[in-house]
Amino acid sequence: MSWNRPGLGGSNQTNTSPHYDSYFVQKPIEIYVFIDPLCPECWSLEPYIKKLTIEYGRFFTIYPIIGGYLNPLNKEPFDQPKKLREIWERTAKRTGMSCDGDLWIENPINSPKAAFLAIKAAELQGKRAGRVFLRKVQEKIFLDKQDISKNEILLECAKEAELDIEEFQEDLYSPSAKKALQCDLKLTKEMEVDYTPTIVFFNRDIEEQGIKISGLYPYDIYVRVLIEMLQKTPIPSEKPPLEQFLAYYDVVGSKEVSEVYGWTIGKAEREMKKLQLKQKVKKIQAKHGNFWKYLK
Repeated sequence: MSWNRPGLGGSNQTNTSPHYDSYFVQKPIEIYVFIDPLCPECWSLEPYIKKLTIEYGRFFTIYPIIGGYLNPLNKEPFDQPKKLREIWERTAKRTGMSCDGDLWIENPINSPKAAFLAIKAAELQGKRAGRVFLRKVQEKIFLDKQDISKNEILLECAKEAELDIEEFQEDLYSPSAKKALQCDLKLTKEMEVDYTPTIVFFNRDIEEQGIKISGLYPYDIYVRVLIEMLQKTPIPSEKPPLEQFLAYYDVVGSKEVSEVYGWTIGKAEREMKKLQLKQKVKKIQAKHGNFWKYLK
């Protein structure tokens, strides 16, 4: 099966590595990450995306793509709340990324399409703005048990992502946001993506088909594919100081800290508690592990 490289307008202007945001760098690899914001496995992919970006972000550009209801577990989410709660709880225990399945019993999401459009509206303020907004939406879902189909919750996400609120409200149901979402769904179909999360790797310098990975895999698998696409084994970049990492990402889980720095969960918790004592971070108690907010 083959996946030809898709064309996205303005794609050459996006840069995902925190160390390279300030200027344009031509990167050989394009990574398309197909997600459903309601998918717990997509949420559980976050630690690996962060680590891959920090270690090898100088080689690739990431494009998050809204794939819609591709995960079989999420195709009929509003008709099976008890089943979804069980799936979320199981995923949280397996991956270490907290998913509070009580959402589906206590505050079920009515229609996620509004959130899909909101993510594309946020992207109109820049790719980084879109990624930060997406993360805030996921935090509202998996940590705070909020119904992200409500406008007031989406506005909270926009404020937390430091978007231009007036511009965001204008774009929320605009033709531009709707067209961008349709482009994502069209790309999902063209690339024969039928499950979330799915990652497709392309090398822009080599006229070859992409490599597609469907589902959630250990971090080493993504590194192995990247090496294959680069046709060389790169040296990982030095990890930033922990406080710099927190400042960049704003809210992170102990699992994310553990994965990025190669620590046990216990060591990650101890390091975060040291910063908490220094009033550098605030602990967010989640159902299945702790998250930490950086105090600016």
